Amino acid sequence: MDTLNRSDFRFFHRLRVRWAEVDMQKIVFNAHYLMYFDTAIADYWRALALPYQAAMDLLEGDLYVVKATVEFHASARVDDQIEVAMKCSRIGTSSMTFSGAIFRGDEHLISGEIVYVFADPATQTSRPVPHALRDIVLGYEAGEPMLDVTVGTWGELGADARRIRTEVFVEEQRIPKDLEHDAADLTAVHAVARNRLGQAVATGRLVTAAPGVAQVGRLCVNRVLRGGHLGRQVLQALTEAARARGDHELMLHAQRSAEGFYERLGYQRRGEPFLEAGIAHVEMFTRL
Repeated sequence: MDTLNRSDFRFFHRLRVRWAEVDMQKIVFNAHYLMYFDTAIADYWRALALPYQAAMDLLEGDLYVVKATVEFHASARVDDQIEVAMKCSRIGTSSMTFSGAIFRGDEHLISGEIVYVFADPATQTSRPVPHALRDIVLGYEAGEPMLDVTVGTWGELGADARRIRTEVFVEEQRIPKDLEHDAADLTAVHAVARNRLGQAVATGRLVTAAPGVAQVGRLCVNRVLRGGHLGRQVLQALTEAARARGDHELMLHAQRSAEGFYERLGYQRRGEPFLEAGIAHVEMFTRL
C-alpha cells in the first residue's frame, strides 16, 4: 500500500491511545489497529446518515469482511492523539473496498485495507451492491450532502415525526405517550431530516410561546446516529423558519444532558432547572 496523505481523505475518526492497548514498550499492540479501523467504519456509516442495521434491512442484504490487511510504517504510543482516516476506494459488482490510514498529526503511521462483500444475510451468498448504496457512498466521497431537511405541517410530516419521537421519547426515555403527543402538533411547524434512502432520522418542531418568541421542542435524533450533527441541521431549519416569520427570540426546554449541545450553538441558560415529564430540564434561549 502506498503512503497516504491527510488530503486523500474527507472522513476522520479521532481517538486517544489508552494504556490497555499498548505493550511493555508503550506502543500499540498490532491487532488493535484493525479495531481502530473497524471503529472508524462504524462512524463512517454515521457520516452517511445511515442507521446501519435499519439501512441494511431496507437494502435486503448485509456487508461481510472477506479481507483485511494492515501495513505498519511507525507505531502509535500510549496517550497519542491519533486520527483514523477512511475512504471507499473501490466499489465492484458485489464488493466494496475501504482504504484507511492512521495519522499522528501529519505523520502517517499505519495503512489499512478492508474488503467487504454485499450478501444475502440468510445464505451469505454474494449479491450486487445496490445502486442506492453505491450512489450514497460515491456521493459522500464527492462531498455531496447526505441529509435532506424538510419543513412543513403535521399533516405533511407527522407520520415520520411521530415514529422518531416515539422511538426516542417513549421507547428509549420512557416518557408517557400521552405526554409526548399533544394538541400543539397540529399547529406547530415541523422539521424532519431524511437520509438518501428516504429514512427519517431526526425531527423537531416550532411552536409560538409568546408574540415574537418561538419555542423549539421535540428535537430528537435516531439513537445510533447521534453525534453526527443531524440535530444541528434540524435546529438550523427551525431557526430559519422562525426568522422567516419574524420571530425575535428562540427558546427551548433543554434536557440537562443536552445543555452543552445548545450552548455550543449560542443558546444561554435562563432560570433554574426544573422537572418536565420526570426529566431534569433547563430553559435556554437565543436572540434572532
